[in-house]
Amino acid sequence: MRRIKTYLVLLLFAGMAIPTSAADQSLPAPTPLGHLYDLGGYKLHLYCTGKGKPAVVLSNGAGDFSFDWLPLQQKVSLSTRVCSYDRGGEAWSDLGPNPHTQLQEAYDLRRLLKAAHVAGPFVLVGQSMGGSIMREFARQYPQDVAGMVLVDAGHENGSLLGPKGLYRGRETSKGRPIPAVRDTVGPEDQLSPETIAKIQESIKQMDFKPEIEPPFDKLPPEAQKLRLWALGLLPHFAATFNEFGGEEAEETYEWRQKHPHPLGDIPLIVLTRSENHYPAKFSERLIAEHEQQQADLATLSTNSKHVVVPNSGHHIQLDQPQAVADAIQEVVSRAKKNHMKTVSLEQ
Repeated sequence: MRRIKTYLVLLLFAGMAIPTSAADQSLPAPTPLGHLYDLGGYKLHLYCTGKGKPAVVLSNGAGDFSFDWLPLQQKVSLSTRVCSYDRGGEAWSDLGPNPHTQLQEAYDLRRLLKAAHVAGPFVLVGQSMGGSIMREFARQYPQDVAGMVLVDAGHENGSLLGPKGLYRGRETSKGRPIPAVRDTVGPEDQLSPETIAKIQESIKQMDFKPEIEPPFDKLPPEAQKLRLWALGLLPHFAATFNEFGGEEAEETYEWRQKHPHPLGDIPLIVLTRSENHYPAKFSERLIAEHEQQQADLATLSTNSKHVVVPNSGHHIQLDQPQAVADAIQEVVSRAKKNHMKTVSLEQ
């Protein structure tokens, strides 16, 4: 199903301006788990539980949702405040400004946390593409970051599989400047009737139907129902498209060559899956690349740990939620100690 969804996105939006408002749905939306916050004519969904500092912020991978963190969020909320959210176009969140760059995503997340009065600095947790967004957040707002956990996070020099074989995402860059962030939406951001019709026709032709695939069958029943609902929303098919993805990956790659430890010495734990399911033709190369790049992510900070989690696939938070919860707790504890040292030095 995920391959079909990705193909639909490429088919519908390659070379097109991305429309950015929610489409009407035939079924009523379930009650949000958290609250919707207006960021300037568009709203994003944030769900916070627990109490304590530093607050933990969870950012999921492309095409996933806030409630995919539920088992983990319940564990973490026992010891501190933890917040999950839906990026533009996913679940209850409006699509927001176009284009959906990682720069815009980080900007919106910071404004969302401020609107909800969630005070930093934060422990940022990012899975897959969410890891890239959290790294961008840390780059733009370093004063707001107390620690980080990367959960099988993406890498700016990673390979993608296309019709002609493997290629590096950053090599698709056309050298265009990355657009400045926006805090309002306008008529040009609306999801047009023509685009809605194209999405619906493509879904019909491919006989796409939302379904619960592993490892999401490990979610509690209420989260599975929410996932089936969210997978069927039309904005979901536009939400993860970033026409400047190549430019952002190339820019991050070049910037990283000049800044080998961009996170300084903040506590960082990199969690890596132990199981891989690549096409046999490319398996050896992609496994070696993944291992090397995960190790490289651990060098983002001089105060880091790299852990390969046994019996885990890409969604480690679902396969081994306790391992992720333990990593978060360790970073939270280390961040608290760092804060106490800073306070002592200032007194």
